[in-house]
Amino acid sequence: MSVLPNFPNMFSLEGKTALVTGGSRGLGLHMATAFLLAGCSLVVITARKLEGEQGINQAVDKLNKLAGIKGKAVGIAANVADSEGIVKLVGQVKDLVGETGLSIVVCNAGAAWGSKFEDAPPSSSIKILDLNVRGVFELVQKTLPLLEKAGTKLDPSRVLIISSTAGTNVPHVGEHGTIMYSASKAAAHHLGRNLAVELGPRNITSNIIAPGFFPSKLAQGLISNLGGIEGLSKDNPMGRLGEPEDIAGVAVFLCSLAGKYLNGVDLSVDGGARLSVGRLSKL
Repeated sequence: MSVLPNFPNMFSLEGKTALVTGGSRGLGLHMATAFLLAGCSLVVITARKLEGEQGINQAVDKLNKLAGIKGKAVGIAANVADSEGIVKLVGQVKDLVGETGLSIVVCNAGAAWGSKFEDAPPSSSIKILDLNVRGVFELVQKTLPLLEKAGTKLDPSRVLIISSTAGTNVPHVGEHGTIMYSASKAAAHHLGRNLAVELGPRNITSNIIAPGFFPSKLAQGLISNLGGIEGLSKDNPMGRLGEPEDIAGVAVFLCSLAGKYLNGVDLSVDGGARLSVGRLSKL
């Protein structure tokens, strides 16, 4: 007979603490919501702005009104593309989590750029690489002491790097090309693999989630250029784009006991769209 003593709690995050960058909207907010619903005691979200429709305050208010949660959400205004901003953020998170440490770090904040190859200014590359690659490296580096405190061999701390299927294929060139964005996501994938080997012995797993198209502010311009939600849905083997539950479920799985032995894995959450060829590769 097979014995699974932890099965009743296999997908629970009860008592865990989490930091989600870019957590005020879109995929970050979906994951922060799922973490609280799964039992996290504290979920810290970041964004650059406190106020406004997509600022931190409105998101924290929504998160703390979720029915049935035992934990709470806290928002911190932070620029996770800036070294000093990262150090300040980690200091604030340390004050919040105390001696329990930090169970989960989700590197979700990202930047994109679309244009003809000839038209992309140097500033676009700097912005993309600072946030999508260097900022991820430094955030994990600075939170390492907090992650080590919370992790154990049988329930390690977790690092999730939210990349993109653009990191493993060549999705968009031409008039609205996203070449540097795609290159940054390829770097994010390999950064995650390196961190898996570096941090695994310290009871920290590192995995990559690679979403395809989910309706969001970051993606809406490109979605529109590619024919809108209806057009992109037709190109997807599943006949639709991503929904909040799709990203939320994968994130909870990777951070729960069910995912404790996954390390250095990248999961594409795109309904199989990356396997298709055709107009998405040539704009």
